[in-house]
Amino acid sequence: MKNPSLIAFSIDRKSDIPVFAQIYEAIRRMIVSGALEGGQSLPPSRSFATDLGVSRSTIMAAYEQLVAEGYAEGRHGSGLYVRPIGEVELPSDQVPVKRPAPVPSAKSSPTARLGWPLLYPGVPDMRLFPYRPFARCVARVARASPQSLVMSFDPFGDWSLREAIAAHVAEWRGIQTSAGQVMITAGSTDALEICIRTLMQRGDTIALEDPGYLPLRNFVESQGLAPCWLKVGPHGAEVPPHETAPKLAVLTPSHQFPMGGAMTPDRRRAFLQWADEAGGWIVEDDYDSEFRYAGRPIPALAGFDQADFDRASRVIYVGSFSKIFSNSLRIGFLIAPEALTDCFAKTLSRFGTKASIAPQRALATFMQDGDFYRHLRRVRRIYAERRNAMFDLLRRELGDRVAFDDHQAGMQLVLKLPDGCDDTQIASDARDVGLSPLALSSHFAGDQVEKGLVIGFCAHSPEESAMGIKKLRRVMEGHC
Repeated sequence: MKNPSLIAFSIDRKSDIPVFAQIYEAIRRMIVSGALEGGQSLPPSRSFATDLGVSRSTIMAAYEQLVAEGYAEGRHGSGLYVRPIGEVELPSDQVPVKRPAPVPSAKSSPTARLGWPLLYPGVPDMRLFPYRPFARCVARVARASPQSLVMSFDPFGDWSLREAIAAHVAEWRGIQTSAGQVMITAGSTDALEICIRTLMQRGDTIALEDPGYLPLRNFVESQGLAPCWLKVGPHGAEVPPHETAPKLAVLTPSHQFPMGGAMTPDRRRAFLQWADEAGGWIVEDDYDSEFRYAGRPIPALAGFDQADFDRASRVIYVGSFSKIFSNSLRIGFLIAPEALTDCFAKTLSRFGTKASIAPQRALATFMQDGDFYRHLRRVRRIYAERRNAMFDLLRRELGDRVAFDDHQAGMQLVLKLPDGCDDTQIASDARDVGLSPLALSSHFAGDQVEKGLVIGFCAHSPEESAMGIKKLRRVMEGHC
């Protein structure tokens, strides 16, 4: 069957609605109204882009949104096809009716439904979430084991998910562990708090990276702990001086937050030697290690720790599904050395667990079926494309005002500002125009503070990011 004309709509290039969203919305309405029938093929992205006078990435972004929401499906080797409307779960405001389609508004656009302000760092694009495959896993669990959605008698979490995580970190991070050492948490922040509650007492010294993760700093202060600030340099965080004697060090060795960059092998070994000699513990926060866009993945510090079989493990590994899968499900995990599992169990019995049991078995099924890895490979490819587009944007729009390093990893990057620029004020003014960069200076705790902006590139398409960068340039013109 031939394609109907999909170019019988106009693109408003002056609109605040991104071009990809206008294309998505036009095709979606054709599907809903019946102008496009189930089983019809959509035009190849290259020729469609030429017909509309847009980039191929714009068409791909629109197509990916249609697939994510169930309006279209890919068929191996033959392109993209419209799904029968009966297979698409339509919201009440999208039930097919025979009336003229209203003009898309900002309230109904995919960008508005997403919710994240432009340039917000460290968050995934939930329009890419594999809703239907995950829903099928939820339905399968609900049929086979409905009690697992609401009941759990193990404070460490669902056993099948813990087994899936143990297999995942063995393959992706080189960590050999058992399901008995894995604890499911309500995200990585919850995991970090559990580690601190278990291993620290009020007045103890804890080593933290400077700059570092603000929620962790705030929690440390609320617990009456004494921070020992570890300056972050080109080789990673500095090893704690012997005279400070911290009991615990929290590190982001594979991709430092917020500066980026990875800890060198020599520095990793120095930290392991410090922990062994001082009897201290290391918490490895491996929050977005899957997103490395060039070269081989950097081994986890916990894997380094296991390489020496003549000594006991001193590293607690913390991971999260918030960056890969969904930040709303709030699922993370920690992997404890065998010597600490009883201590963590006591902490959970004392303070309780925050992790919801409902999504755990379904996520385990999702991982075991391979859908998780298909999703991971897909978003890695898309985020890599968005990262490349962001660097092109920055060179073109802000190359005369900011400096930045390409660490070829992560979900955010740092724009370094010239001397005299107030990053806090720029970030505040940017929020007034719908942007949400973070002020780099707010992540520093010591005397040496750098000025910059932390921005994200994963949650939005290249066209949306372009709109954000242009707005940011106008904001910065009044400051730098």
